[in-house]
Amino acid sequence: MSETLHWRCISGCGSCCRLDPGERNEALDALNPEQQQQYLEMVGPDGWCIHYDTGSSSCRIYEERPFFCRVENLAGLFGVEPDEANAFAIACCRQQIRCEHGGRGMVMKRFEQAIRQPAP
Repeated sequence: MSETLHWRCISGCGSCCRLDPGERNEALDALNPEQQQQYLEMVGPDGWCIHYDTGSSSCRIYEERPFFCRVENLAGLFGVEPDEANAFAIACCRQQIRCEHGGRGMVMKRFEQAIRQPAP
């Protein structure tokens, strides 16, 4: 029997807050012009979201974050079928975590542990 994975966000990660358009052009391409403008306005000089708090590795506007910052909306933005949304979100997070924290770091280990927990 194969293991069922359930996407979930982990605290202290922030990998998706790296918005550098040079590294995330596929994200920009998935957005409409208004969303693209908002996205670009959120990119700080270092490529990180201006709302990302590096000290706490958390989002300062988490409850009010834009539509495209909500992982549950990624599948729709990229035209992924709903039954593939969970696997797509997991793959996106793995890719971003690998880029920002390394594939064998503590953030990846915590993410892998979290997605193996039973669905809420």
